[in-house]
Amino acid sequence: MTTKKNQSKKATNIATKLWLKAKEIIKLVLILSLFFIAIDAWRSKDMPSDVIPTLAANTLDQEWVDIKKMSDEKPVLLYFWATWCSVCKFVSPSVDWLADNHQVVSVAVTSGENQRVAQFMKYKEYNFPVINDPTGKIGREWGVTATPSIIIIKNGQISSITTGATTPIGLWLRLIFT
Repeated sequence: MTTKKNQSKKATNIATKLWLKAKEIIKLVLILSLFFIAIDAWRSKDMPSDVIPTLAANTLDQEWVDIKKMSDEKPVLLYFWATWCSVCKFVSPSVDWLADNHQVVSVAVTSGENQRVAQFMKYKEYNFPVINDPTGKIGREWGVTATPSIIIIKNGQISSITTGATTPIGLWLRLIFT
């Protein structure tokens, strides 16, 4: 009889410890989420919140893109990045993956001349469209203070802004639920 009681107590102890750990993990996730939301809000404070600046230009491949016009058809993921950005190394593959089935336009901020950016794109095997911004003028017009910065635009309006690292699923969900 005492063996069954001991086993029952052990099971209860284990369940209690697991529940306490789960609560700690949930609290940590909530605190980190709030922290990252606050950082994201601070980094994007200078970005437009509704009406977008004009962005109509040729890509490195000489394709004309007009963000406002494109966004009338389907949501556009506008990706501000740089060849020197360490976080962009993790985000760019996700953007490249999304570009296969979604409207994506990127702006390479202060990354050098067209040839340098084109070589970088070829080396990394990225296929998303790139507007080169060697002086950072476009980035400043959009209030970009951190790379990567990702803006989802629908019908000429901004529906989502995120800065820093993000996941492919997060980007995909932002595009789907716009």
